[in-house]
Amino acid sequence: MTRVHDMGGRFGDGAIRPEPEDAPVFAEDWHARALAVTLAGGALGQWNIDISRHARERLAPKDYARFSYYEKWLAGLADLLVQQGVLTRDDLADPDAPSGHDPHPLADRALRADAVAATLAKGGPADRDGPAPSFAPGDRVRTRARAENVFVPGGHTRLPAYAQGVTGTVVLVHGCHVLPDSAAHGRGEAPEPLYAVAFGAHDLWQAPEGSGDEVVLDLWESYLERAE
Repeated sequence: MTRVHDMGGRFGDGAIRPEPEDAPVFAEDWHARALAVTLAGGALGQWNIDISRHARERLAPKDYARFSYYEKWLAGLADLLVQQGVLTRDDLADPDAPSGHDPHPLADRALRADAVAATLAKGGPADRDGPAPSFAPGDRVRTRARAENVFVPGGHTRLPAYAQGVTGTVVLVHGCHVLPDSAAHGRGEAPEPLYAVAFGAHDLWQAPEGSGDEVVLDLWESYLERAE
């Protein structure tokens, strides 16, 4: 994660203000609709979760900074629909205009209201069979010196920049999971062992809120090396 969304430890963005416990799930009605249309788009089977995350990451920095959470979702979805050939820019600009294909080739994949609950319950598991883990709980590991996608320059990765080149301790082995760096770019699932790794806040931040705090990140094996 090397773009504007990789905000960990950055100064100048203001205080984090958690919502009260009794806050509604959706602050606005359209937020629920934004989530619904995003789920419906994913059900078309034209992209995976890593591709969709990367679509939101690739929003122009000026847009990312000014968009609200669900505006980012909708903007990323619009880009994906055009990128994958599901819709055209003209379709998005005027949804009532003739599309030239009726019914749509993906009409039979539409997510119906009566199927939503089962679809959400099923989820999208990313655990896979794969190589045995090289590390175990208690092992000291160091992250890559640069938080970058080694397959695609500027591509998607789940190693945040604030944790690059930092030493931590493995606390849990999750098994093998799809590697986002590969899956986000259509290069296959490339499953790797996935670890929960704990880092001291004082090793990550120049001015941590609490010197004894720690941050636990889920990191793939190719992000890590054994620390001496």
